[in-house]
Amino acid sequence: MNLDHRLAFELAPVGLVISRNRIMVDCNQRVCEMFTTSRELLLGQSFQILYPSADEYERLGARMAPILNAKGTYSDNRIMKRATGETFWCHVSGRALDRLNPHAEGIWSFEDLSEQRPVKATLTGREREVAAKLLEGLTSKEIGRTLGISHRTVEIYRARLMRKYDASTTADLVHKLVSAS
Repeated sequence: MNLDHRLAFELAPVGLVISRNRIMVDCNQRVCEMFTTSRELLLGQSFQILYPSADEYERLGARMAPILNAKGTYSDNRIMKRATGETFWCHVSGRALDRLNPHAEGIWSFEDLSEQRPVKATLTGREREVAAKLLEGLTSKEIGRTLGISHRTVEIYRARLMRKYDASTTADLVHKLVSAS
C-alpha cells in the first residue's frame, strides 16, 4: 500500500502547521477552517496573527522555548483568535525539530475546543493565561511560578475572572470556564 503523506497531512482531523522561526511555512485545510482564513493568507505569516494580542504571542513564545529546549515538545490549552476576531479555546501541541534552537523548525497541531469550552467573557491576555492554568488545576503559587508573577497577582486576576463569570468559588469559576451552557 502506498501511503500519500501529503493527503494524510491535508485531511488530518486536527489543524497542522509546519513552522520556521515562528513563521508558518505550510498548513493543512483544517487550520484554515479553524481560523476562518485561507492558506494563502497564512503561509509566510508569523503565528502572531493567530493570537489575541502581540503581548501574548511574545510571552508564550518566551515561556515555551525552555520547555521545548528541555523536552522537545510542548502543549497547552489557550485562547486563540480567528481571522473574524472571534476568540476560542484551542489545544496546541508542538515538537521542535532542533531542541537547541526550539523555534527554528517545528510541527504544530491545533484542536478547536470551542464546542466544549466557549469563551463567554472578554478577557485580558493575562486573564486568559490565568484561566488556562486554573483549568489545568494549578494553585495560585504554581500559576505564579509558571507565569513569572507573584501568587498575589494571580489571586487578583482570579478575583477578576470570578467577577466576570459571576462565580462564587474557584471551583464554580472552573465549572463556568468549561461549561457549554
